[in-house]
Amino acid sequence: DIFIPEEFNEEQEMIRSTVRDFLETEIFPNVHRIEKQEEGLAPRMLEKLGELGLLGSHMPEQYGGMEMDNNTNTLIGETIGPAGSFTVSYAAHIGIGMLPILYFGTEAQKEKYLPRLISGELKAAYCLTEPSSGSDALAAKTRADLSEDGQHYILNGQKMWISNAGFADVFI
Repeated sequence: DIFIPEEFNEEQEMIRSTVRDFLETEIFPNVHRIEKQEEGLAPRMLEKLGELGLLGSHMPEQYGGMEMDNNTNTLIGETIGPAGSFTVSYAAHIGIGMLPILYFGTEAQKEKYLPRLISGELKAAYCLTEPSSGSDALAAKTRADLSEDGQHYILNGQKMWISNAGFADVFI
């Protein structure tokens, strides 16, 4: 099947309008503050997107998401694109921060984290890049070793350049 932008329906156009309104009222007036990484500003913007339901547009309803189709989610991403560095915070949160939990997490992990990530209460980051391996996941050296008592994991290794690291609650 081929999809063209002229085929967006009324609901999709309303969602695009919502994202544009968010950019106009929240992002563009604050873009210089966001770019200077003013403490607390990007997380507050993510929370506001959560209030609009836009952090969970691609997530299953059972966790509080809206379970929208790929075309609608692509439209959201395209529309938020001009938001400067905030686009990275948004994309890291909804993509590489949330999707590994959805795809590979246990049901208990999904129930614990996804609703709070969807609402924006929690913020996500993804920890891939290492000094000696860059972003080559197969060359990563960081390990999670089970403690002797079997109660927790001890992380050994070094990560760098983690989007959202300054304010994230959940690190994947």
